[in-house]
Formats: sequence, C-alpha cells, structure tokens
Amino acid sequence: MTTTAAAVWGRTEQQDFRARVRGCLLGGAVGDAFGAGVAALPLGGIREAYGPEGLTEPVPAYGRRGAVTAATQMALFTVDGLIRAQVRRDTGAWHPPTDVHRAHLRWAATQRDWGPDERRRDLGWLAREEWLYARRDPARACLTGFGDEVLGTLDRPKNPGATDSGALVRSAPFGLLVGWEPQLVCQLAVECAAQTHGDPAGYLSAGALAVVVHGLARGDSVDGAVRTALEQLAPRPGHEPVSGALQAAQAAVRQGMPDAERVTALGADEDRAPGQLAAAVYCALVGEDIRHGLRLAVNHDGPSAATGALTGALLGTLHGETALPPAWVAELEGRATVLELADDFAMEMTQGAALHGPVESAPGWLARYPRD
Repeated sequence: MTTTAAAVWGRTEQQDFRARVRGCLLGGAVGDAFGAGVAALPLGGIREAYGPEGLTEPVPAYGRRGAVTAATQMALFTVDGLIRAQVRRDTGAWHPPTDVHRAHLRWAATQRDWGPDERRRDLGWLAREEWLYARRDPARACLTGFGDEVLGTLDRPKNPGATDSGALVRSAPFGLLVGWEPQLVCQLAVECAAQTHGDPAGYLSAGALAVVVHGLARGDSVDGAVRTALEQLAPRPGHEPVSGALQAAQAAVRQGMPDAERVTALGADEDRAPGQLAAAVYCALVGEDIRHGLRLAVNHDGPSAATGALTGALLGTLHGETALPPAWVAELEGRATVLELADDFAMEMTQGAALHGPVESAPGWLARYPRD
C-alpha cells in the first residue's frame, strides 16, 4: 500500500487540520453520548419523555451525562492504530490494516479485563486509560471478530453476514488521512471493517464514510464528499445498497423540511450500516448547525447513539471543534483523552518526521506509540 507524498504543512494548514481532527473525534463522541441517552427508546417514547420536539439536550446514560458507547471507544483505538502504522513505517513494516487490527485487539481486551495489564509492553498510553475499561453495548460482531487474533480479510472476512453499524461507527478516523488519495482511504477502511463485518453492506458503508470524512477534512462540501464516495463505491462488488442509501440521502434534501420521519425513512430505525450512514449524511446535509444536526440524528426508533456518533463526526470534521455545543463538550466522558489523542494524531500526520525516523526517534513518542 502506497500513499501520495505529504503536503507541505504551513502553520495555518496545521491549525485547520488539527481543528478538523478534534472536531471529528469530539463531535463523534458528543453525538454518541447524546444519542446514548435515548438509545433504548422508540420515537414515541422519546417524545413522551421529553416533549413533542423529542430530545433536545443531553440526558444521562450509563449513570451520568456525557457517557459514551463502544462506538467512541473503538474509534479512539482506530486512531491509535493509525498513529502506530505511521510510527512503524520507519522500520519497513508498513501494513496499516495489521496495526489497526492490533489496536482493536487492545480495545477487545478492555471489554474483558478489569483494567490495563501493565505487563504488556505494547499497551502504549491509550490502553492504560482506565475509563475505557467499561462495556458499553458493543456490537456482537465486534466482540466475536476481535475475539481471537486471526486477521479478517476481504478474501476471508469475519462474520460474513454482519450488516450492522459496528464497523461503520469506528471508521470516521480513516478519513483524516488527508495526505492519502480517496481510493486508498476507502480501501483501508474497507479492509479494516472486514475484520469484523464481512457483508459488503457492512464494510462498504465503512469505506464510504471514510471517503466522506476525507473530503470534508480536505475542505470539500458534504455533497461534494458524497459524490466522491459514490465514485469510489461504483466499481466494488455489492455496492448497490450503500450507493443507493447515499443517493437516497441526497434526494431527501429536496423532499421538504427535515424531520424525524424523513430521517427514519432513510433507514435510521434499523441497525443496518447503509441506513445509518444515509441518515447521518442526511443530517449533515440539512443540519443548520451541529446542535440541529444532532437533534435530527437521535430522535427516531433506531440506534440513536450510532446515528449521533456518525453525524457528529461528519459535522465536527466539516466545522471544526469550536462549532460543537460547549456545554455538551464540557461534560463529555473522557474529553481529555479524546483531545490528547486528536492532537497526537494531528502532530504525527503533520510533524511525524521530527518525532521519529530510521536513525533517531523521540523516546517519549515511542513510549506512547510502541513499535512492538
């Protein structure tokens, strides 16, 4: 796997990129936490509990406001794996799907263990964050896919019938590889999704999301980024459900005022990856701001945390972290961890050559992101 040469990063470009990385990760986490509060309620139950407009402000989930689900946990480990892939590139061991897979195996350990195993040299800093050692309704396919160390591939994927959003919700960070071309971003996201979700509806949705985020991170509009995603999907076998879902999201923009029924009609009421992707893209297309987009995303019969996480990642990438509702960010579980990881990712992608190389490397950086 090869990439294009990295762009020359001036200070303004670095700051814009960091704002979009922070926006993607914080936005995804905020949307995840917002939707988690009503994940178990149908739309009628949400309106009965919170009024005719549904949920408009965060409410507690898992015993507190701002708590995130497995979607955010896994997305953070995706970022950890991408950073490690870059760090390991100096050694000549350049296979990002393997590095992301190892990162997700570390996530899987957080679902089994009481806390970090300090005997493991490969943990790095993220897997030592004790707040991550909580099971927050992960998709069954993620637990079984990462239940052993066998790497699922497109030729031999794990869980061939899995079409739920479990791989989709961890895939936005692939789009932050702005120095890569869209086809490579799509391919990496697809290969990593097949490690747990072997149905094309599952893994191609993940690839499409990554391409849309990639376009937004490069400064494109949501509509332009979706068109690029459709181009990347077209030659891939089994793309029709995902392409059709994206096209439905685009068409829905012209069908009237956005409301819960329109979001539901796109497939938000089921935990199937194409429908969740379509609903999130629609909310990003019509959202007047991030707060409005997220309110649209979580008020329906389906898995509100997944739709919220996807919509938050899209809108956060589009607008940057300062556009997020500050009160929602302030009480986000693990906010310091999310910000630290986002800044590490931005620094690695823009200044990695100053942190590590074939001859000399910063020891503190390699302690955070070991090459083992």
